[in-house]
Amino acid sequence: MNRPDNSGSTDNNRSTADPSHSATIWKIGPNQSPHPQTDQLAVEEPLQIEIDGQPWLTTMRTPGHDQELALGLLLAEGIIESTGDIADLSYCKEDPDDNLLRIILAAHCQFDAGVHHHTGYANSSCGICGKTNIDALQSIFSPISDEIKINAEVITRLPAQLEALQTTFQRTGGLHGAALFNLNGTLQVIREDVGRHNAVDKVIGWALLQNQSSLRESILLVSGRVAFEIVHKALAGGIPLITAISAPTSLAVSFASQNNQTLIGFLRGKEMNVYCGLERLEDAS
Repeated sequence: MNRPDNSGSTDNNRSTADPSHSATIWKIGPNQSPHPQTDQLAVEEPLQIEIDGQPWLTTMRTPGHDQELALGLLLAEGIIESTGDIADLSYCKEDPDDNLLRIILAAHCQFDAGVHHHTGYANSSCGICGKTNIDALQSIFSPISDEIKINAEVITRLPAQLEALQTTFQRTGGLHGAALFNLNGTLQVIREDVGRHNAVDKVIGWALLQNQSSLRESILLVSGRVAFEIVHKALAGGIPLITAISAPTSLAVSFASQNNQTLIGFLRGKEMNVYCGLERLEDAS
């Protein structure tokens, strides 16, 4: 039996997988004829997830930290609440590429394939593709009740920390980043993936493996835009503050407002756009 843990075991988490591959390209520039050059590409591979022996979801992801990814997905879907709901989580031994993850839920958990149904495939750009009913997602989790406060200046320091540690993005330009910080702006964890929602699942899955049952004093920062699925996953983890380098969508703003979350976009330099939850920011003038 392979229970999820925070030991860093590569057997179950594939945390040492190389997230980039070398490729030969033809470079063209001003006053230059095409010439060969080595480039780095972000790796994208399918991960199939089975629950209690039933195929549940195949998602495109960057290999590495797959255990965290699966746990974050299961939490966001309302299938689990903690690692105590997992009896076994391991790769299929017959799959040499480690692209099939098998999950056995604990005896007290009930998995209803009809309720938690996916059409079977989610690409790397969408975190809720294949979900039968978005309304069902919106009703799983309670709104944030904590009224924490944070200095606005702390938030402006976060992007530089994320950028400095996005090592695979620096090599490939092809990965999204997500990071968790505490209210003092101290980095807790950063993950990269071809899917922005996967990166978020991985950082929330990391928190589950650290036995952090609540992230209600945490800040989520994502490197791109914020759509509904990002805000929904943050709510699943109990995260009250969501910040992004780019823009949110209208549904993301509406959902965050309904659930008492603070949503910040265009966080660049000393400037930011606060779309809802301004009351959490101190010294914002």
